[in-house]
Amino acid sequence: MGLSSSMNAGVMGLAANSTKLNTISDNIANSETFGYKRAKSEFSSMVLEQSTGDYTAGGVRTATFKDISAQGALIATDNSTDLSVAGDGLLPVTTIQGVNSTSDRPLLLTSTGSFAPDKDGLLRTLSGLYLMGWPAEPDGTIPAQSRDSAEGLEPIDVTRNQFAAAPTENIDLGVNLPASETEAGASGDSFELPIEYFDNLGSSQTLNVVFTPVVPATGSSNQWNVQVFDQASATPAASIGDFQVTFNDNNVNGGTIDMVDNLANGAAWDAVTGQLTVTASAGPININLGPEDTGGPLSQLAAVYSPVGIEKDGAPIGSFSRVEIDENGYLAALFDNGFRRVIYQVPLADVPNINGLDALDNQAFAVSQRSGGVFFWDAGTGPVGTTVGFSLTESTTDIAEELTDLIQTQRAYSSNAQIIRTVDEMLQETTNLKR
Repeated sequence: MGLSSSMNAGVMGLAANSTKLNTISDNIANSETFGYKRAKSEFSSMVLEQSTGDYTAGGVRTATFKDISAQGALIATDNSTDLSVAGDGLLPVTTIQGVNSTSDRPLLLTSTGSFAPDKDGLLRTLSGLYLMGWPAEPDGTIPAQSRDSAEGLEPIDVTRNQFAAAPTENIDLGVNLPASETEAGASGDSFELPIEYFDNLGSSQTLNVVFTPVVPATGSSNQWNVQVFDQASATPAASIGDFQVTFNDNNVNGGTIDMVDNLANGAAWDAVTGQLTVTASAGPININLGPEDTGGPLSQLAAVYSPVGIEKDGAPIGSFSRVEIDENGYLAALFDNGFRRVIYQVPLADVPNINGLDALDNQAFAVSQRSGGVFFWDAGTGPVGTTVGFSLTESTTDIAEELTDLIQTQRAYSSNAQIIRTVDEMLQETTNLKR
C-alpha cells in the first residue's frame, strides 16, 4: 500500500473533520432553539491487516448522533401551555397528517413545546406539532389505556369544553344549634337555613333546612325535628326529607349526635359516615351531619345559633378561561367561575435507548429499531420526570465548548491537509527519480 494508504488516511481525515465541522455548525446555529439536542460526532479508527515490518494506514471514520438524553435548563414563561419535562421522558406529539387521520396517526416525541390553540382549538406549536393526550371522562377520570402504543392518544382539543357546570352532590351542614332551645320553657321557635346549591344545568337553586326544637315539659330533650325543602321542586312546600336528631349531653360526647331517627319523605341516614341523603329536583344530595358520638359539622352546644360552616361542592355555569397542566400530566380546563375540570392526561414516553431515536425537523424524534419500543408512563412515576407548565427547555448547546471544538477541528483538518501535501511531495520525488 505504501504512500497510497497515507494519502487515503489523509483524505478520510479531511472527510471526518468536515463532518465534525457540520455538527459544530448545526449546534452553534441552534444555540437559541428551544428543545434542541446537541449533535455529536465520534471518531473511530479503521485498522487494516498488517504485515511484518510494514504498516498500512487504515484511516478514520465518524459516527454522528443527537444527544437526546442531555437535558437543557428550564426557563419560565407566561404561557400556561408552554410545556417542558423536568427529568427523563418525552411529550407525545403528531403532525397535521395525524390530526386528519385517525387510522394511521404518526407518533412523534419532543422534550418541550410552546403550544397554543389553533383555529380548531387543537394545541399545537408554530412549527406544526400537535400535543396528544388521553381524553378524560366527564367526571375527570382517565380510562385505562394501552401503555405500549399510541392507540389511545389523540390531539388535545380545548374548545369542546367552552362551558361547564357541576351539580351539587355534597353539603357539609356546619351548624351549631343552641342547647337552651331544647330545655323546658323555651320558645320553641324554628330556625330556617337557606342553602344555595347548583343543579345539572348550572342554575342556582335553594334548599331550606328548618330546625325545630323539641321542648319538653321538664328538663331538656336535646332533640330537634329537621325538615328539608327544595325550592326548585314542583311542590316547594313539600318536604323532601324529615328526620329527628338527638344530641349527647354527657361528659364524653357532649354536643355530638347521639342518633338520627324518625326518617321520612325519602331521607336516608348512614350512621357510620354521617351522611343524610335527600333527593332534590336535580338528583340525590348528601348532607353531612357527622357520625354518631363523633364531632361533626352539626352540633348542639351552649352557644347561639351559628350556621358558620356550610360547605358544598358544585359550580354554576362558567365560560372556558384557560388550560393548565400539573406535574402529573393532568391537563385541566379552568373556567371563570372558578371551576376546574381535568380534560386530558399527557403521558411521558420512554424508550430503552433514547439516543437511538431518529431525529426529525422541529426538535421532534421518531421511534426506530435502534431506540426500541415506546412505553408511556404517568408523569412523575417510574423512570420519567414531571411535566412543567409555564416553561420551555433551552438548547443543550454549550457555545464555549463548541468554539473550543471548532478550533481543534480546524487544526485537525489542516493537519490532514498537510499529510496530503507531504505525500504529494514524496510522490513527486519518486517521479523525479526517473529523470
